[in-house]
Amino acid sequence: MSASAFRPSRRQFLRQMAGTGAALSLPFTMGSAPSTAESVRIEGRVQAQGEGLGGVPVTDGRRIVDTAADGTFTLRSSTRQPFVYLSVPSGYRLPTSPTGTARFYRPIAPSDDGTMEVRFDLAPLPQTDEQHAFVFLADPQTQSEADMEQFRSGVVPAVRDTVEALGDQPVFGVTGGDITFDSPELYPQYEAAVQTMGVPFLQVLGNHDMDYGAPTDDRSAATYREQFGPTYYSFDRGAVHYVVLDDVFWNQDEYFGYVDDAQLAWLAADLQRVESGRPVVVFQHIPAYSTLSIREGEARPELTESVTNRSALYELLSDYDAHILSGHTHEHEHVLRAGVHEHIHGAACGAWWTADICMDGTPRGFGVYEVDGTDLRWRYQAAGHDADHQIRVFERGADETAPDEFGANVWDWDPEWTVTWFEDGVRRGPMARRVGRDPRTVELFEGDQPDRFSWIEPARTGHLFYAPVASDHGRLRVEATDRFGRTYTAALNDPDARNEATGN
Repeated sequence: MSASAFRPSRRQFLRQMAGTGAALSLPFTMGSAPSTAESVRIEGRVQAQGEGLGGVPVTDGRRIVDTAADGTFTLRSSTRQPFVYLSVPSGYRLPTSPTGTARFYRPIAPSDDGTMEVRFDLAPLPQTDEQHAFVFLADPQTQSEADMEQFRSGVVPAVRDTVEALGDQPVFGVTGGDITFDSPELYPQYEAAVQTMGVPFLQVLGNHDMDYGAPTDDRSAATYREQFGPTYYSFDRGAVHYVVLDDVFWNQDEYFGYVDDAQLAWLAADLQRVESGRPVVVFQHIPAYSTLSIREGEARPELTESVTNRSALYELLSDYDAHILSGHTHEHEHVLRAGVHEHIHGAACGAWWTADICMDGTPRGFGVYEVDGTDLRWRYQAAGHDADHQIRVFERGADETAPDEFGANVWDWDPEWTVTWFEDGVRRGPMARRVGRDPRTVELFEGDQPDRFSWIEPARTGHLFYAPVASDHGRLRVEATDRFGRTYTAALNDPDARNEATGN
């Protein structure tokens, strides 16, 4: 079965999952708007060590007010809004629950006279956060205890090791949606895993985190809100402004990529408080734009694979050094579009915990980002591998469409990379990039395998590189240099490097 042939069946499967999702939904509680909304006057204060903090944005998801010099604020809201929350400023710890997930919000619960008092206590960081780092985990998507065990034993240690290697700088984590695979009963186990990682974790709503039995988009996030709070918010670390968006819209039949008007209005007001030219990093689940449809020869992106009103998002970000970090597709790619750099991440679960790679051959793993002032650097961390595992080489003829060529999968490639090959230590030149299918994905996913999810198939990807070699070729090595000047190598026919090169 061709890659293009499998895609409608996979979509059909996911739609069927959505249609049966009502059985997986929990009762609507905090996320449900009351039948009759009532106005609420919220009086509050943001403080640190007893001193009020001025200029801190506070919001109910619709209106934003800034605290006065003494940290006080008044926000007129309504019982239709589930939370009042703040945009945590630079220099202060991200408030967390005991498990380590972020808790920068309070449920809106007015007294009988329609008023509410709230106080946010922040703690200063022990050092400046001008230098800081974060990890981005796309799609853990656990469905069972067995999946959770793989997450705990494979991904969590890799995160801990990465955090330790990042040193004393402030570090936080973000899980980019599909925290579970329609299994919200596993949220407590996810939080227990977060607790062992040792850094504050923020969450993003994914399509598999929704209540599919909900009659409206707002109510589809009820269970998520009950566990993790608001579905969109912002915060600062150092010079960088971070934003989390909910770009999964539920229309009572299926989901699609869309940022609703209320969020766009909120985001416009939020960004008015950010100086032009500053770095802005947006976390969301569905990519703003994926090249998946182009690679599959389709006329336009599927509604479930890209944000349909992305032009409005691009326009709001146009005055900034903007990056969008997303997941959803279980593939890895960089998309540079409309002045925005989008990082679409390989999944933490790989191919839904059936293999240690995604459908494009990207290893199961997560993104690692380091910030120094306004400079942002990144790399992809393959779970269970060293940080320099960035290439997998395959034999001459392993790709049946290239019988006289050997190749390499360079999953974190973007147009600033260079990829060259060597034979017996002699540089032969650049490798040719082509769209194709990673041979290991064909071996693992072609046809009706794996048994657990037979709809998984190898995907056509744009980060494969090829070079022609003779059948009696010598020792082959691939060298790739990224946009930051870091060079990675992987070799074929080298006993000391073969395991790293092949990923076996």
